[in-house]
Amino acid sequence: MNTMHRKMGTFALMMTGLGSIIGSGWLFGAWKAAEIAGPAAVFSWIIGMVVILCIALSYSELGAMFPEAGGMVKYTQYSHGSFVGFLAAWANWIAIVSVIPVEAIASVQYMSSWPWDWAKWTHSLVENGMLTPKGLAIASVLILIYFFLNYWTVSLFAKANSLITIFKIIIPGATIGALLFVGFHGENFTYGHSVAPYGWSSVLTAVATSGIVFAFNGFQSPINMAGEAKKPSRSIPIAVVGSVLIATVIYTLLQVAFIGSVDPSMLVHGWHHLNFNSPFADLAIALNINWLVILLYVDAFVSPSGTGTTYTATTARMIYGMQKNGYMPGVLGKLHPIYGVPRPAMFFNLAVCFVFLFLFKGWGVLAEVISVATLISYITGPITVMTLRRTGKHLYRPLRLKGLRIIAPCGFIFASLTLYWARWPLTGQVLFIMIIGLPVYFYYQAKMKWKGFRQDFRAGIWMVVYLLSMMCISYLGSEKFGGINIIPYGWDMIIIACLSLVFYAWAVKSGFETEYLQEANKVNKEMRDRDAIMVADSKQKAAL
Repeated sequence: MNTMHRKMGTFALMMTGLGSIIGSGWLFGAWKAAEIAGPAAVFSWIIGMVVILCIALSYSELGAMFPEAGGMVKYTQYSHGSFVGFLAAWANWIAIVSVIPVEAIASVQYMSSWPWDWAKWTHSLVENGMLTPKGLAIASVLILIYFFLNYWTVSLFAKANSLITIFKIIIPGATIGALLFVGFHGENFTYGHSVAPYGWSSVLTAVATSGIVFAFNGFQSPINMAGEAKKPSRSIPIAVVGSVLIATVIYTLLQVAFIGSVDPSMLVHGWHHLNFNSPFADLAIALNINWLVILLYVDAFVSPSGTGTTYTATTARMIYGMQKNGYMPGVLGKLHPIYGVPRPAMFFNLAVCFVFLFLFKGWGVLAEVISVATLISYITGPITVMTLRRTGKHLYRPLRLKGLRIIAPCGFIFASLTLYWARWPLTGQVLFIMIIGLPVYFYYQAKMKWKGFRQDFRAGIWMVVYLLSMMCISYLGSEKFGGINIIPYGWDMIIIACLSLVFYAWAVKSGFETEYLQEANKVNKEMRDRDAIMVADSKQKAAL
């Protein structure tokens, strides 16, 4: 990649991150969080930010070292070989491919409450939070639109992306302002004489399942775009941390505005019974803010479609990357000679999108699945970065984060806790989806005559034991998190924190100098050479 092409500054990278973070999460997240935790949902966003930042910082160092497209599916393979590499890539792919149908569902759910006379037919698109056959048909059309926007060319969308991002920031801002000024009921924050009517455990569950982890998932974009950055060592951490912090401010204010503008008469049966198909638009209609209603209905197509289209491109690159890693059929790694798009990978993802759409049918249910799969893919980041500090000492590090020895284990503990907060049986179901991927891995290992399998498997046993342990603790844990209450509330989280430290130490020790590290060396060396040329150029200019 020439230096002319590497012209993405810190601000542009931060906009990419922010644009990815603000998708359909903002349209539904505040309602789901309030439904689970009541007014205390405000704290859920802050906790979510801390969890995500610890994980994101680990990935920032990796992104700066290996600036390559879709790097998130490759890092763990460099440090632990193909077995853990496959599990991390599989979880990451599941988490990201299912975002495409969730964005389409978001648009249809907002569409289902169109208030105009000519649009009465839209009211039958959603029933009890699930899409009806008509709703599924419209969501399917949207998924096809995302698909074809990427099928021919992505440059058209890339040009529009900055405009879409600005639109995405203005509309939540307008929503916050309008709701705070027009119909704010301060008493809602202590309705039922408590800020946390369902206990503080519900605040933690909201972090894991209401779409908070899902909403912050876009922090990956600046890392996946690291290859385009002018100065990765400076741009990536600022873009990642900046986009997460700005998004936290927006989401927290949206949560406050949502809680304050619900009509107190709707809370007679408690927050659990708040039922909206299109939360913010329904509130705006109730408060007669007509201009906001129209803006929200427009944004319910723009925000999710922007994210859906971006992720259609990203997932195709991920499948292409997994094929290059040797986990997928060769046909999926074919690039179109003119457009440079991995079309077979796109068709494969399209089929998977439809499976998720028809299986889950509702935003809330699918956002839960995505959140848990995302957490499983995240746990490897802190481990990979610390392992490579031992096995890849020779690697050039344009960004070496101070304090990572503390941040990385904290990130691993926080991700494990959030996984537990997701509640049984959801934790078990998503871990089952992980296990489905294993036959795919073993099939390709058999094809390669189990070359290097023993060492790779030994380096990944910790991951299998870790996932099974998390499943057991989730089942035996506190009833507040869906378990059978053998491990009481409080002790469950202490056990997970202590166990996480044991698994963290085991995992970092399990890493070794893998054969894939040679490929990583090439990417890293290119990066070092480019930086050396840029430094020499700037010195030359300064001398002139």
